[in-house]
Amino acid sequence: MLVKLAAYPDLRVSRIQWRDRAGVSPASRASLRPQHCCYALAFLLSLAACAPLQHRTVAPQQRRIVALMPSFVEDLVAIGAAGQIVGVAAGTGVPAVRGVERVADYASVDVERIAALHPDVIVAIPAQMRFLSPLVHAGFDVRTLPDDSYASIFIDLARLGAITGREHRAALEIARLRLATERLRATETHFRTPPSVFIVIGAQPIWTVGSGSYIARLVSLAGGRDAATRLGGAYGEYSAEALLQEQPDVIVSDPSTQLTTVLGREPWRSLRAVQRRRVFIIRDASLLERPGPRYVEGLAWLIACLRAASR
Repeated sequence: MLVKLAAYPDLRVSRIQWRDRAGVSPASRASLRPQHCCYALAFLLSLAACAPLQHRTVAPQQRRIVALMPSFVEDLVAIGAAGQIVGVAAGTGVPAVRGVERVADYASVDVERIAALHPDVIVAIPAQMRFLSPLVHAGFDVRTLPDDSYASIFIDLARLGAITGREHRAALEIARLRLATERLRATETHFRTPPSVFIVIGAQPIWTVGSGSYIARLVSLAGGRDAATRLGGAYGEYSAEALLQEQPDVIVSDPSTQLTTVLGREPWRSLRAVQRRRVFIIRDASLLERPGPRYVEGLAWLIACLRAASR
């Protein structure tokens, strides 16, 4: 059974995957319900047959884990639990799990394939739970972790450490990341006024991040401030008029938005940041968009960009 997410208005924005902002339309929610009670019962019974025996005791360091967010996979690898991962989401891109089964992507979760892997624990974010209810009803251990803030990075590492029996490794990784963050912040340029940074996650139409997003927090740690002052949520569409009025000091994006192909058009060509060549494209979008252990690389890149823009 492949459970699908409703499409985004702009597919290029789907890289910020599985956030609550994506939502699912009432029509698509209805389409996810089994059409007949007998089909629903048969499906749940088939999943139950795949479920691990409830009385089976598995040591934490031997638990088979399905991680439905790439950031969770990176966390598990960082604490030495790569060998316990039996299922991941497409787009994970971590060499340690290259041959591991792909059981989800930006738009769907294959619950039958997950069940066939006999996982002891499935880790997901709250926005995915509407798709995982068949697994919960079949007796699988499904746990949700936050994945939408800077603080979530450390919370998730600690919880995954507990799930895998690697609490000490998780604590060491958390300490390493906090120390690396402080060292990077010590190198940042001290601005009289923090430069405003506009993050482009979609160029046509314009999509960006708001002050409540994890990415905006990285901008703040780098010494800047989020330019999308009129955006109410963590992510959303932004008007060309608002962008022109804001006139950000720096623009940040990645290759998949194809921002460089529209800089000669309005509203982009009328932005001072474009005219002064203060547009920065990060090669690996996950360094900014994925709240995992590699965020320190994204932070270092942002600090370097703001320093270059200030010259």
